[in-house]
Amino acid sequence: MSKSQVLSLKSNNMVRAKKRLGQHFLNNQAIAQDIADAVLTPDAHVLEIGPGMGVLTQYLLQREFPQFAVIELDEESVEYLQTHFPELGNNLIHGDFLQYPLSDFYVGPKVIVGNFPYNISSQILFKVLDEKESVVEVVGMFQKEVAERVCAKPGNKQYGILSVLLQAFYDTEYLFTVGEHEFTPPPQVKSAVIRLTRNFDKKLNCDEKTFRTVVKTAFNYRRKTLRNALQSLPFDKAFVEAEPLFTKRAEQLSLQDFEYLTAKLP
Repeated sequence: MSKSQVLSLKSNNMVRAKKRLGQHFLNNQAIAQDIADAVLTPDAHVLEIGPGMGVLTQYLLQREFPQFAVIELDEESVEYLQTHFPELGNNLIHGDFLQYPLSDFYVGPKVIVGNFPYNISSQILFKVLDEKESVVEVVGMFQKEVAERVCAKPGNKQYGILSVLLQAFYDTEYLFTVGEHEFTPPPQVKSAVIRLTRNFDKKLNCDEKTFRTVVKTAFNYRRKTLRNALQSLPFDKAFVEAEPLFTKRAEQLSLQDFEYLTAKLP
């Protein structure tokens, strides 16, 4: 796309940002370029979530990935993209990412990219977890608090459910912070771009479903010690009394600690 085509995106033919969809359109071209450049997977099959008016789309198209598609729920945005990016053709999907079967896009390894709607950003990450065998990379804009949570380490107040579950399978990187006024309309919070890279060397030494239950239960009562937070789970009473981990709170435990406790459940 030429510079004149990029500038034409700033025409008066704009999409109205809709609060119910959590839309905040990125208006800084350099940041959009940086997000596109942050995709590292070679020969990536890329799906962009919530392209809006295509400020990021234009730079992803320049990367000439083997396969590139966008998925957009907002009908007005879809019409805008059809007009301004006719080259997308059938790779412009009108739908809800949370309900979209990723195997319909591509059956092999894929990359998820986007300036993600903040009202569903956590749901997007949980879907990534469900699709972790095929989603090898995620590069995206999140509310800064969510980005910090994803990348947080034990002992940090941001450390929580998403930290543990994602870091069990992905290497997480906090790339850079983005100010409120880089968006239209500006959100009331700062944003951040992060990258998740699937690490297939990371394997849980316990049942994954039970692991999720332990982690979620522990953090649902994060102010309590594990002795109290996990009392609904069938741990052996003698083990609970003897194991020092039960005197700690969830945010003090490492990924390996959660694995260890999960493996002790019947």
